[in-house]
Amino acid sequence: MDWREKLSDLPVTRRQLVAGAAVGGGLAVAWWLWPRHYGSPLTPGRGERDFGGWLTIGTDGIVTVAVPQLEMGQGVTTLLAQVVAVELGADWRQVGVEPVPPAGLYANVPLAAEWAEMWSNLPSLADEPGSLLAENFARGNRFIATAGGTSLAAFELPMREAAASARAMLAMAAADRWDTEWEECEVEGGLVRYGENTARFGELVLEAAEFDPPDPAPLRVEPAAEAPAEIDSDTPLAFPRLDLPAKVDGSFLFAGDIRLPGLVYASIRHAPTGSQELSRFAEDAVVGMRGLVGVVRSKRYLAVVGESWWIAEQALKRLAPVFSGPPPVESAEVEVLLDEAIGTVEPEAIASIGDANGLLAKPDLEARYSIAPAVHASIETATATARLEDGKLELWIASQAPELTRRAAAKAAGISERDVVLYPTAAGGSFDARLDKRHAIEVVQIAKAIGRPVQLMWPRVQEFQAVPPRTPVVTELAAAFQPATGGRIVAWRTQLAMPATMRETGHRLFDNLVPEAAMRRAAGQADALACRGAVPPYGIANIAVEHLPVRIDLPTGPMRGNSAAYTAFFTECFMDELAEKAGRDPLLYRMDMLGQSPRMADVLRRATQIANWDGGRRGTGQGLAMVRMDAIGGATGRIACVAQAALGEGGLRVTRLHAAVDIGRIVNLDIARQQIEGGLLFGLSLATGSSVNYIEGKPSPNRLAALGLPTLADSPVIEVAFVPSDADPFDPGELGTAVAAPAIANALYSATGMRFRRLPLLSEGL
Repeated sequence: MDWREKLSDLPVTRRQLVAGAAVGGGLAVAWWLWPRHYGSPLTPGRGERDFGGWLTIGTDGIVTVAVPQLEMGQGVTTLLAQVVAVELGADWRQVGVEPVPPAGLYANVPLAAEWAEMWSNLPSLADEPGSLLAENFARGNRFIATAGGTSLAAFELPMREAAASARAMLAMAAADRWDTEWEECEVEGGLVRYGENTARFGELVLEAAEFDPPDPAPLRVEPAAEAPAEIDSDTPLAFPRLDLPAKVDGSFLFAGDIRLPGLVYASIRHAPTGSQELSRFAEDAVVGMRGLVGVVRSKRYLAVVGESWWIAEQALKRLAPVFSGPPPVESAEVEVLLDEAIGTVEPEAIASIGDANGLLAKPDLEARYSIAPAVHASIETATATARLEDGKLELWIASQAPELTRRAAAKAAGISERDVVLYPTAAGGSFDARLDKRHAIEVVQIAKAIGRPVQLMWPRVQEFQAVPPRTPVVTELAAAFQPATGGRIVAWRTQLAMPATMRETGHRLFDNLVPEAAMRRAAGQADALACRGAVPPYGIANIAVEHLPVRIDLPTGPMRGNSAAYTAFFTECFMDELAEKAGRDPLLYRMDMLGQSPRMADVLRRATQIANWDGGRRGTGQGLAMVRMDAIGGATGRIACVAQAALGEGGLRVTRLHAAVDIGRIVNLDIARQQIEGGLLFGLSLATGSSVNYIEGKPSPNRLAALGLPTLADSPVIEVAFVPSDADPFDPGELGTAVAAPAIANALYSATGMRFRRLPLLSEGL
């Protein structure tokens, strides 16, 4: 029985997201575009022909696009399907998507190259997208992880090639019927035309499957793109999101929606953050409890299984597990360790241009900034379903790294990897929390102990406690002015005291280490990935970026915005401090140092124009920040934001965010706008809250309502302007997150005259 037939246990169809009719016969295209030994995970279904690849076309005309990336609200399913639809010439109403399991065919090579430092002993030989080492690793390990905004970089070209080949084969079938050359046929709107002759895709697909595709694939001159100037709020969407109708009517399946025969439900309590272990619990407290299925004890957790999740959760409260051992993590101690590292821990050079340290013997300005740990706070907590029967494991889970999760699940079950099937489900938010695979290991262990299919759902407090937060950071910046230049910066140094957060993430992901072991393995090492974005995007001749690696005994990991979400904060706030010391307008000060970056200067100018920038004068409540992000492979994203903020009895109030954005060629303007607006709000949440303190290893606060997240009433007016560009497309998901907090902090200084150098803002001294 293949993996698709096993889905008959679930109320879900293969083309759940198709805007069209039922499944017919099929044509799968594009497997020949890759080395033959990287086979397709798809198996021919009834009435289908499978060539194992990126898309299928049925005799009913339905085009189904294989999507190897996790849909977690960012719209990747629609984006990749649009790439295929445009290249193929399909009608959007006949296009659907199919999540596919891990396979070497769908490897995310750019992300493997970007993360080479996390998995390779020779990262310098694997950190380019064209690296054979990165490709062999990614394909050989079925690495299809969703992270770093790499979906288009990884999949647009192979998907276009697959669609172009399919288009040519359909044209060949039509040309054979009409006795003409296939190049003379037009393929648009789901139809093949030549003169007065017209044929639908479904009519031609079986004949088309018999033709050999041209080599190279005949790509269209123009890839999928939408120009900002041509679309306004009243323009109907050409490519509306495929997942929205199902999300609106509730039929869209998330990890918590899976139902199986005989399914039982588990809740869990983890040990406090640190190295404590389960020592005792009140076993007698649940004797005779109705609906209780079983109790599973592990070294680092206690889980209860019941006929409903509510029963399991109530039983855990009665059991009152106690953990003991070494003292758990305390936030106060973490902050002292990071603060004392400046000046005591030996710096490790991450970037060095010119002689910054030599010129900074007597800096003109120094400032210290700090970043508190932040939790991901996705709507859906960690959830997974496992069925272990007859030595075979099935796992339903939303995972950003599905193959690595599948391998960890196999190890937890004590079976071969080939006996594990992972069914990818969508995630109700992630922000990189679903890179963690701990809940996958736990649900397998629980299912093995209970002997029945189990669905594990972490309570909110366990999500905050068990998913590694975004790392805390203490940073010291120093700058020197060039004499008689109006405050022009001649030297800049950034020192970051923080753990090797991306290295320990790599050890959890690729080496399957528990968080404590991953921290020990990464301790004391420089971490370039954790410091990305710390080189300021200005024309400064002498720059030093240094990592001061500190072990803090708090597991940490990535979050939306990645390292730029903290490096941009202290870089752009420090730029405002330098502008004030030089007696300059913050805008003009930045523009003076962007002479070699005309595209960044253009974005900055546009943002201040739409915001009616008033010079950032004291009392205006306006603040400015800009961010440049460079993706592996050459794509660049640029954003500038002007925030309007004030401080009153209710605390910080942000009323407006105006942003100008340059992300190169825009594939789907509506999704790009959603990502920028959502990123700005996420950045607002990091500016006002999202942070926790660890007291005796437990997070405080431990509820969404207490995190200081913005509500609808708190949401500012947001205006976004996109810059037209034909440059390579850049994923917009991280830009807004990175730029919002420094813009808001600078606005707060303008409004109050007080400089807040800690995130979240207004938290200094707490």
